[in-house]
Parts: sequence; C-alpha cells; structure tokens
Amino acid sequence: MKKILFLSLFFILACKPTQKTVIPAWTPYDETEELAKNATHASTRMQYKLIQSKILDKNAIWKNIAQQLGSFSEADYQRLKPLILEQNIPTIQSHIQSGSLSYEQLTQWYLYRIVKFENDKDKMLNAIIAINPNAVQEARKRDKSKSNTNHPIYGIPILVKDNVNVAGMPTTAGTHLLRNNIAADAFIITQLKSQGAIILGKTNLNEWANFLHLSGPNGYSAVGGQTLNPYGRKLFDTGGSSAGSGVAVAANYAAAAVGTETSGSILSPSWQNSVIGLKPTTGLLSRTGIIPISSTLDTPGPMTKNTTDSAILLSAMSGQDLNDSASKNNPKNTNYLESLKKGSLEGLRFGAIKNFLGDSIYKQSINTIIKLGGIVVEYEPEPMNFDGFGTILTADMKVDLPAYLNKYAAADLTSKSIAAIIAYNNSDPALKIPYGQGRFDGMLTDTTSAEELVLIKAKVRKEGVTFFETPMVKYQLDAILSINNNNAGQAAAANYPCLTIPMGYKTTGEPWGLTFITRPYQEERLLQMGIAFEKATKIRKAPQAYN
Repeated sequence: MKKILFLSLFFILACKPTQKTVIPAWTPYDETEELAKNATHASTRMQYKLIQSKILDKNAIWKNIAQQLGSFSEADYQRLKPLILEQNIPTIQSHIQSGSLSYEQLTQWYLYRIVKFENDKDKMLNAIIAINPNAVQEARKRDKSKSNTNHPIYGIPILVKDNVNVAGMPTTAGTHLLRNNIAADAFIITQLKSQGAIILGKTNLNEWANFLHLSGPNGYSAVGGQTLNPYGRKLFDTGGSSAGSGVAVAANYAAAAVGTETSGSILSPSWQNSVIGLKPTTGLLSRTGIIPISSTLDTPGPMTKNTTDSAILLSAMSGQDLNDSASKNNPKNTNYLESLKKGSLEGLRFGAIKNFLGDSIYKQSINTIIKLGGIVVEYEPEPMNFDGFGTILTADMKVDLPAYLNKYAAADLTSKSIAAIIAYNNSDPALKIPYGQGRFDGMLTDTTSAEELVLIKAKVRKEGVTFFETPMVKYQLDAILSINNNNAGQAAAANYPCLTIPMGYKTTGEPWGLTFITRPYQEERLLQMGIAFEKATKIRKAPQAYN
C-alpha cells in the first residue's frame, strides 16, 4: 500500500507543470527630472535630450526572452553566476566540458541577466536593440554536438553591433528608416556561425555609426535610445560608435561582442567601458553585409573583457571574402589563441609620446612595460595634416551607403539615396533626428570628383603612414603607445591596427586605456603585447553596480 501511495505521489510531482519565468512588463517612465539634472553636465556631449527610445518596444523583447527562459529562475542565475560572470571563454568551455554548465544554461543566463538589468529603470544601460528568438534552441543543438575539437567560439553567445547584418533580426544602424530592415548574414556572421557561435542579439550604437549629427551624445540612436556607461550612468561617456557593444561586454551581457570602426569607433567605447578593443587592419576581416561609412577605412573587430577572448573572436571572424576587394589578399587565418603563449614584452621597442607622459596612469603603464623587459623611447611626434580626411568619409558614404541599401534593403524601402533619407528624417525630426543630421546634409553639398578622391586618399594615407613610420624607423620601434583613442585618426589614415587595453581608472572611477599601435597585419603581435601587459597588471575590474 505504501509503495502504491509513494508511486502515486511521485507521479503527481513529476507531472506537475514547471513554473515558467515571468518577466514584469516594462512601463516607460517620465524622464523629465533625469534630463534636467543632466542638462548641467560639464560635457555638452553628455547633455541628453532623451534617454528612452520612442521606437523600441522593450516588452516585445522581454516576451522573446521569456519564451526562451522557460523555468530558468533567480536561483539558477545565482548558482551559475560564479561559472560565467567575468570568466574568459576557455574557462567557460572548461565548465561545459566538465558537465557543470551547458550551452543552453549559458545562453539562458545571459538572457536572464540582460532583462534583470535592462528592465530596471535605475540600472538599464540601453545596450540591447534586439534578441535572437532562436538563441536557446541553437544552444541546445550545440549541447548535442559538442566535442573537444570544436573552435573555442563554439556555443558561445556573442552580441553584434546593429550595423552588421544578422539574418532573422533587423539591421537598423539605429535609424528609424531601417527599423524593419531584415538582411542575409554578413560574411563575418557566416564565419562565426560556421564555427558554432551563437548570435545572442544586436547592440545599440551611435546612429549611422556616428555619421549623422555634427554634435550630440555618443551611444544615441533613434531605435535604441541613449546608451549609458555602467561605470557611471549619465556621468561618463560611453564612447562611440560601438557604444552598445562596449557597454554590453562590460556589463557581462554576453561573452564578447562585435564592433566596427572607421576612426575610433571600437577604440573609443572600449577604453570608456574598460574592455579590450581590437581595431584590425582594414581588409583582415570582411565588411560584406555591414552598413558602411567608408569602404576605404571601415573594419569590424572584437570587443572583449580580456585578450584571450579577443584572439578567439578575431580568429572565428577571419577568412578571405572574394566579395570584399580589401579582403581578397589578406593573410591566411592565424590561430591567434595559440600564439598568445608567446606573449611577451621582453626586448620589444616601444615609442612613448612625450605629450602623454604627464598622465600618471600612462606613465605608470610605461614603467610596467619597462619592468617587463620592454625598451621605451620617448619622442615628440610631428603633427599630421588631416586635410581631406573628412572628405574621404563624406565622399565614400555618399556612394557606399546607397550601394548597401540597393543590395540588402527590402524593395518597399524607397528612401535609398542620401537626399531621400534626409527628406525622410525631416518629416519628423523630433522622433527621427533630435540632434540633427548635419553630416548627411554635408554629403549633399559635397562635390568631390572620383579623380579628386583618389588623390585625397593617397595623400591622407601617406600622411598617416609618415606619422608612425618616422619614429618607428628612426628608433626601430615595434609599436607606438597611445592613450585611449587619441591617435585613432592617424591609425585609420595609415591603416595601422590598434589594441586598446584597460590600464587603470581616474580618481572619479572613469576607465582609462593604453593603446598599442603596430604596422599593418601585425594583429598577432598586438595580441601578444596585450596578453603580456594584461597578465602583469590585472587592472581591469567589473563595474560595481553590475557584479
């Protein structure tokens, strides 16, 4: 009889439906007082006109997440937290191989964390624009096929800047015009998926990758609203244009993120959010399927919490794309992760810019490099002539953007020329362009001919190369050491790759970054420098409010 009662009770408990996670509805709030306080911010760039998006439906995203969380609970989140929070990708993979974690749980953990903070008006960072509705389903498939021979990116959730095409999610560039733009995967997304990565969602950005308004805050887009810095919400700049990617990585919303750069758009949000940002040589990674500014200067790149993950993500995105002329003859894919084992600063020669030595954090970092066996030469760089640099961006985008829209945008999108986009935005400026569209207006008035543009590009490239090669040749340097994104423009002009890495925090708590700059296609060497500095300093710390 007891046996029958026990079996009956077991059957009842086993058949009891599992309670699904309920996400409270998001209710837009009155931000008048919040904006009034920010109106007195010392930086005009930080004086916001609005914070919440007037376009994005957060509850639609929450519904998408809830459907994927199932019964994943706060208890599950806390239990798994030590295995995931602030851990690098190899460590996460080791937990999965040991059976203490699965790809499904990993993906659900990140989704739960996103809604945990982004559904709280006092913690939200406005870093996320869209979530992949199939992320958990894809993770389950990874669990069934995992092996020790998979690429390290296999099963790892990655966020992607929302100017990179990802099938099944809109690619908006943050603009109202493209809020429903669905396009086939970009080449780098195809590469990531082929290695088993899970595209978790899309991140906010400076609208049109910061080529819209002449003055306004970093991290704002009409679709995503105002991205905020987790190290100081409304206090510190997010950097741009890959603001959402930098913020999301800092806040541990995914293992890593993809950013893009034309001139400073990976480096800037990386140092501002105390993460690692790698701006590769243009051509190392494909740009096919990415909303462009300049086919001359644009490149995607990894944004991560550590150099190891940067090497993994760079490797996973690599590959020759015959549809991108800059990519056709790029170096063969390198196992950047394996090369990190050779990471050292011993005997390498670095150029330290004298004007920066008054910065105590930079000076301390220089001393660290010397202690690690690096040889540092102090020098004063000759100023670079930037005449024509802006013309390259304007003239390129005037051609490259319509080309993207004609290839990828839906047939019913009729505003595909620069003039038509300007007119579209002007139809409702308060909603679509609260900070104006001065850069787009500038494209209409640009009269640069194709022949003139060729000469300008050659001149600017020569100026950029001279800026770096003069000291590098004179002092036999392996790399230049800069602060934050101070020399991003020169590096863009020269097409020299850069790696920015956390080197400390100001007394206010604002992050500060050390940037290594080398010759083209020396990404392997950059990462080796980065890992050596990272291991010696271990300076990066997570934003306290998001632990």
